[in-house]
Amino acid sequence: MIFQPLTWAAAGSAALIFALRIVDVSIATVRMLVIIRGERLMAWVLGFFQALVFVVAIRQIFANLDNVWNMVGYAAGFATGTVVGMWLEERLAMGYSHIRVISPGRGAVLAQRLREAGFAVTEVAGRGRDGTVNVLNLTVQRKRVPEIRRLVTNFDPKAFITVEDVRPLRRGYFRA
Repeated sequence: MIFQPLTWAAAGSAALIFALRIVDVSIATVRMLVIIRGERLMAWVLGFFQALVFVVAIRQIFANLDNVWNMVGYAAGFATGTVVGMWLEERLAMGYSHIRVISPGRGAVLAQRLREAGFAVTEVAGRGRDGTVNVLNLTVQRKRVPEIRRLVTNFDPKAFITVEDVRPLRRGYFRA
């Protein structure tokens, strides 16, 4: 493989492969999320389109193996698709998260404020390094996590917050 000058035809082919790989890898990222969440039909649909786009991109490369720019477009599209997929996943915020808030002194009032905002909160008394604490547990739609984080940090800046992705198994109260 020798370095080649970039012609309009070579650039167009590389750009097409670049765009196809962005789509392919972005779909792959979202597909992995729906697989983890157990959504079989959506995983199948996304897998179908991911494979279709991949085959079109590979066909474009094999149609012109002497075009090194196609390989550059392939690699750059893969790398860019990874970042675009991460961005897309963040924007979709599918699924649920479990939030644990440990408040050293304002937990009971904070729990009431969260309930007034429409969130279900389970309170547990605990003991931390410096004495008693309230542990607040909430399971919410992932897209609501920033709202809760703002509410908690504005009311109790000393609160310790953790977030985990979860798959609710059965029942519970979720704000629509």
